[in-house]
Amino acid sequence: MTDMQDQHIASAYDRDLEAIQALIMKMGGLVEDAITNAARALETRDDEMAEAVRRGDAAVDRLEEQINEEVARVIALRAPTARDLRVVLSVLKISSNLERIGDYAKNLAKRASVLTQMQPVGDSASTLRRMAQQVRAMLKDALDAYVQRDEALALDVRDRDVEVDQMYNNIFRAFITHMMEDPRNITACMHLHFIAKNTERMGDHVTSIADQVVYLTTGSMPDESRQKKDRTPFETHGAVR
Repeated sequence: MTDMQDQHIASAYDRDLEAIQALIMKMGGLVEDAITNAARALETRDDEMAEAVRRGDAAVDRLEEQINEEVARVIALRAPTARDLRVVLSVLKISSNLERIGDYAKNLAKRASVLTQMQPVGDSASTLRRMAQQVRAMLKDALDAYVQRDEALALDVRDRDVEVDQMYNNIFRAFITHMMEDPRNITACMHLHFIAKNTERMGDHVTSIADQVVYLTTGSMPDESRQKKDRTPFETHGAVR
């Protein structure tokens, strides 16, 4: 094989990766918007916005399928090895995590519609919106770290997930208080707790994306798993999954 042929294959492979990366960023943008809009629908009791989030999840799913197809094509045609293979495998993991985050955002939107029929519980809606904003900011930085191959930024995202865990624990305790003070809050608090837990799980998937960036830039996963903050009584006894 001539040097010119080698260069042609390398440039074609680079174009393939750029195209896949563009799909990842498009998918990430849709998921970021879904997080924001689902939380806003909850706070403003906007059924139309919640419905738009639910419908929009189909586009996220289609992008994941397209990315999987493109990655399979690249592996079949280019037979990447070593670092190049690490890149395409990381893409698969990142798109899978984005799809799961999108599912959680859709779940938030579903519960938001249910909660419009119930009395608000304290300032829980605004607290959940702040929690969602934290996750969205982490996701943006994780995707930026992926594009820039920025290990330090990825590690910073991992560290910030502790704040999401703490926010979840705090709001869980607030729900317990509201339910004890007025049993009429129990149904709403159970829905709100589901939303909080889904938001916390989104943070975990963002952390997994950050882990993939570290793997991509260094060749190995972070040395230690991120330590979760204290667990709620429900989780300690296995009631929340």
